[in-house]
Amino acid sequence: MSEMESLKRLREQTGAGLMDCKKAIIESNGDFDKAFEVLRKKGLATASKKAGRTTSEGIISSYIHMDRLGVLIEANCETDFVARTDDFKGFVKDLAMQVAAANPSYINRDDVPQDVLEKEREIYRSQITGKPKEVMEKIVEGKLEKFYMENCLMEQVFIKDIEQKKRIKDYVAEMIARFGENIVIKRFVRYQLGEACV
Repeated sequence: MSEMESLKRLREQTGAGLMDCKKAIIESNGDFDKAFEVLRKKGLATASKKAGRTTSEGIISSYIHMDRLGVLIEANCETDFVARTDDFKGFVKDLAMQVAAANPSYINRDDVPQDVLEKEREIYRSQITGKPKEVMEKIVEGKLEKFYMENCLMEQVFIKDIEQKKRIKDYVAEMIARFGENIVIKRFVRYQLGEACV
């Protein structure tokens, strides 16, 4: 792959600026995968710096699938300028599709009530027999990680990621780096025909 092709692909996959992509390619001696990792780490660092900033703008987006399944989702950013861009609208639409397809119950792992976590731990412990306590607890925590990945939007694998490696929290971090603003997924609701509202 030529340097120009690497640059183009890096920009498409990370949303990073041209100069950042060039620096990452130089830093990784032309290795695309290493350059991609460099940019992801920078994106996560940028996201953590912006995490405390106020998000009072944003949009509510929807996704309807075959008139049988619908999602409303609110995502907030810092400025109306970013909220009105096609890129931000597309990003929030992707999140609505994620909720429709993967049916999360919570946004973040911190949103899971303690009693739900304790009940899950209890179920996992009852499934394990004949193991020392410390081994059993490690298995329980491993199962709990899987629970988070299935039930928390930010922990889920992004349905549009072909390699099935990128999680929603990575996608959000990329968008924070791209827009230079903090982004918060505020709430969502998912309706399925014939299901009772919770």
